Amino acid sequence: MTGLQFPLSGSTLVTGPSNAGKTRTTAAALNAWLDSEGTEGVVVLDFAPELERDGTILGGRLDRFTTVSEAVWLGRIDASAPRAESETAEQAVALARDNARRAEQQLDALPETPRAVFVNDATIPFQHDSVAVSRLTGYCEKADVAVLNAFDSDELGVDDPVSRAERDALDRLRHWADRTVDLS
Repeated sequence: MTGLQFPLSGSTLVTGPSNAGKTRTTAAALNAWLDSEGTEGVVVLDFAPELERDGTILGGRLDRFTTVSEAVWLGRIDASAPRAESETAEQAVALARDNARRAEQQLDALPETPRAVFVNDATIPFQHDSVAVSRLTGYCEKADVAVLNAFDSDELGVDDPVSRAERDALDRLRHWADRTVDLS
């Protein structure tokens, strides 16, 4: 568990700006769980987009930092980065809506009884409808441990519909989680 800043019990939300180490920290938590407890009942949801901007990758999947075992239930979407990929608020909302639709399909397919849930880029599905985050947190409550990470920065905007929904979803996750680890 080298480098982990939290115990693997209850619910943990890892937050920070782009490239702060959220995905790497979540991958380390996943690896620590797998090393200690094995693959039974492990669920991984990877909602992260991967977009290169000014030579830097925004977002990034867990498999950049770890190999996700085939024995683990993995739900992944081909996500967009609505604000970074759009020129207008309307385009960003449309991409956020599409991300939500894709994520909903993964949420519909989740195994019934998780032991551990790891979520990369947890607010991506809720940049269109932040209230729906309760579906994810309700599922995570079934597990012994849940580790979620989420973008927390003003660098991509604050006063557009996608940013407002994401900020609301992040606030809901903060209130729900047993602990928050801020990597700012």
